[in-house]
Amino acid sequence: MLERIIVGELRTNCYFFSFNKKECVIIDPGGDAPRIISSIEVLNLVPVGIIFTHGHFDHTLAAAAIKDHFLKKNVKMKIAIHGADRAYLGRSAKRTNLKHFKVLGGEAQAVFEKLFALLPEPDLYLKEGDDVFKSGLKVIETPGHSPGSICLYHKLESVIFTGDTLFFEGIGRSDLPGGNERILLKSIHEKLMVLPPETNVYPGHGPFTSLERETKGNPYLEMAKNKPGRLVRPSKYIQ
Repeated sequence: MLERIIVGELRTNCYFFSFNKKECVIIDPGGDAPRIISSIEVLNLVPVGIIFTHGHFDHTLAAAAIKDHFLKKNVKMKIAIHGADRAYLGRSAKRTNLKHFKVLGGEAQAVFEKLFALLPEPDLYLKEGDDVFKSGLKVIETPGHSPGSICLYHKLESVIFTGDTLFFEGIGRSDLPGGNERILLKSIHEKLMVLPPETNVYPGHGPFTSLERETKGNPYLEMAKNKPGRLVRPSKYIQ
């Protein structure tokens, strides 16, 4: 079972992926913790862990509240992130995330100060090929949007969660600290576009798509072929 709710002021796609009758993982809980908790309980699921596709705070903000809520019910969830993005969590979280919003300017920084909440320390550092929480979701390392950006691929279900690496008719921005346009495009072309074209894409923001559609119709991937080095902020999404 796969469910999506759109959370937070930056409208992040948060997903619940259920890999058996009872258990699920939560992917990118970027806000609205009470809604996420309520949705899981209505579905009668037990969350075994939270997986972050990367460390930016619009994908992580609700994690502590969710973890604390379920701990009171004797459900001990674990937090998983790629090691290269570990500074976005725990004690270094506010300082690391704030760097991005200083780049974006005063208005964005004010939004950050309004929204930011304490973030938990990670329990598990992910790497290429990991089967996260034995859910069948395999880690594909796709740096470029951030150093530790990952995608989560389930071959049998033909789905991939792409975070802010690949969107419907867009790609992640690469002009924030730790971003790199060349590496981002290399990740997309060498790690994602080699997968079966019928793979359904569930991105971190915006509508669903497929690899086939993006191969044929993503204007930013085509632009990158024709004008390399010209993509600074290729997506309409803030992150």
